[in-house]
Amino acid sequence: MTHIPNELGSLKSSIFEMWNLVISQLVKSRYALEHFDKDLVSEITNNEKRVDAFELKLNMDCENILALYSPVANDLRFVLSVLKTNYNLERVGDYAYNIATLVRDLEHPMDPECLTEMGIKEMFDTALKMLKTTLSAFEKEDSQMAREVFRKDELLDLIKMRSNRVASDLIKRKPDEAINILNLLSVIRKLERVGDQTKNMAEELVFYLEAKVLRHGSKT
Repeated sequence: MTHIPNELGSLKSSIFEMWNLVISQLVKSRYALEHFDKDLVSEITNNEKRVDAFELKLNMDCENILALYSPVANDLRFVLSVLKTNYNLERVGDYAYNIATLVRDLEHPMDPECLTEMGIKEMFDTALKMLKTTLSAFEKEDSQMAREVFRKDELLDLIKMRSNRVASDLIKRKPDEAINILNLLSVIRKLERVGDQTKNMAEELVFYLEAKVLRHGSKT
């Protein structure tokens, strides 16, 4: 049992490394979208393979710890939290990759006015803040910081709710941008899901620190 602190420390280092890679992927996908940078898409595509490799490694590491050390109490909650967070991070990486591949297929750059009015910049800002806040909360083991993410997720939901109306108005004013505007609706859906995945990670962190499962709170 003396080896388990080292194994848990290694697990924590790996999840942090994956977390920072996923944040980098989302930052790059934003830049590619806003600057029509198709060269950056290739880099994002290559890094997607690294994200997938991280997920496989972390899954295996968690399974090995559970099988070899039979952790209990706080250690068990930590491993389960990492296992679920690993899945959520891989999904966020997928969304960043999907945004990048969308850029690859565009015929011309996005209209900056469309990006602003559709709320794309605000959504990227919010999603990245959520990811960074949750990572910082994990590093500091601060459940109150993790709870800040829940409020930020509401903004992403609000932008998504009004996106169809905004898109319709923009297409009437800018018919030549119709295809790109429809593509932005896809980006909005992906960023809203990034928020959902990050919210899940924040819930897992609170579960680890407080042994509470917030997602069932409204039923109790």
